Amino acid sequence: MSHLLTLFANNILPIFLATGTGYLLSKFKNINPRTVSAVAFYIFSPFLVFNLLTKSPINGDEMTKIVAVTVSTILVLGALVWLIGYALKVERRLLAAVMIAAMFGNAGNYGLSLTFFAFGSDGMAYAGVYFVTTATLINSLGVVIASLGSTNLRGALIGLLKVPSIYAVLLALLANYLRWSPPVPLERTISVLADAAVPTLLILLGIQLHKTQWYRGIQALSLSTGMRLIVSPALAFIFAMLFGLNGTAQQAIIAESATPTAVMATVLATEYNIKPAFITTAVFISTLISPLTITPILALLGA
Repeated sequence: MSHLLTLFANNILPIFLATGTGYLLSKFKNINPRTVSAVAFYIFSPFLVFNLLTKSPINGDEMTKIVAVTVSTILVLGALVWLIGYALKVERRLLAAVMIAAMFGNAGNYGLSLTFFAFGSDGMAYAGVYFVTTATLINSLGVVIASLGSTNLRGALIGLLKVPSIYAVLLALLANYLRWSPPVPLERTISVLADAAVPTLLILLGIQLHKTQWYRGIQALSLSTGMRLIVSPALAFIFAMLFGLNGTAQQAIIAESATPTAVMATVLATEYNIKPAFITTAVFISTLISPLTITPILALLGA
């Protein structure tokens, strides 16, 4: 028990304390979460994605395995949620919200911090690839799912053109292919903006938690939270074994897969108006419960 408490105190509590500053700020100041989320969505996140992709020391084989595990886990998770939701006759917009809440974990602010505390800089490097892959998916597939809650597939695909992180991925891949290094002024600008992403998202999480509009649908919340915190890391473990991912890379990816619902899900819910009250409640509940599931997972992973 003492080992579990130490794991919690050293690896998870700092994340909650940082998030708490955003909560307190929102409590005493009238902060608009939409403004903060727009800054994170359109500026900090794209620069973080670009920075991680262009500076990752991981070799191509490991990167391919991490991407394969991440994509497989998220797609299978989404398919399971859709099948269960369809069987339960969940309304279309709510089902889109449940899928997003279950499929996409808090890989940035929560996950990167968690893997760095638990597995060091090597773990964070692997987690960075997971985060970039997840960010790409939530800004592409996630946007499509969110848009389908209120529009058709064509409109959803057109909406992808408005997502800045997609362009960040393309530019990073082009820079890597050309082996181009930005000049010092540009490199420092990119680093400064990229470094601002994680603390901003942690503050945003606290603000969102304070601004939570409570949704009382127990069935939908139980489905998204259970899939996010329990089924997701289990699937990640299975796919890591299937794709031959081991060592610190496996530890980091499973830990990332166990994170609660992504803050970015609240951004999508707000931007596309798909049950934002449900999403913010899902983020709050899954975040609050997450130490109970992540702490033993870290122990099993040998953190």
